[in-house]
Amino acid sequence: MSEQLRASRAIAASRRALTAIEMVGLVVITIATVVAGIQEVDKMITQRSVTLADLLLMFIYLEVLTMIGVYLESGALPIRMPLYIAIVALARHLILDMKALTEWEIIATAAAMLIIAAAVLVIRYGHLRFPYESPKRVQPRASQDD
Repeated sequence: MSEQLRASRAIAASRRALTAIEMVGLVVITIATVVAGIQEVDKMITQRSVTLADLLLMFIYLEVLTMIGVYLESGALPIRMPLYIAIVALARHLILDMKALTEWEIIATAAAMLIIAAAVLVIRYGHLRFPYESPKRVQPRASQDD
């Protein structure tokens, strides 16, 4: 067996192993997110009340599940999705801890949200103004010895 053929088989095996690990990780994240969502709904039912903090937390869970779905469909994760989740998480933090935060902590949280929102706009503008093609997979060259 030629050295190039062994190398291409090793690369293919590595890709399969990484894909399997990636899928296991996505399944674990999906199950954990669904369980957390169910626990949150159970808590709301038990307390017989729904707060804005509960709704924002459920929204975060839905965003995580959407992010997993987008990744499974496209094989790529748009950087904007985690940024959206970060904005919602900061908003939830601001809403929940408003009374315990100092003025500077409130300003810092709001500034962080503004910076992330600006980053989303810059990324979106960059994708529209400077589109890029999806990378092509490199096919191993056929060996001359074969």
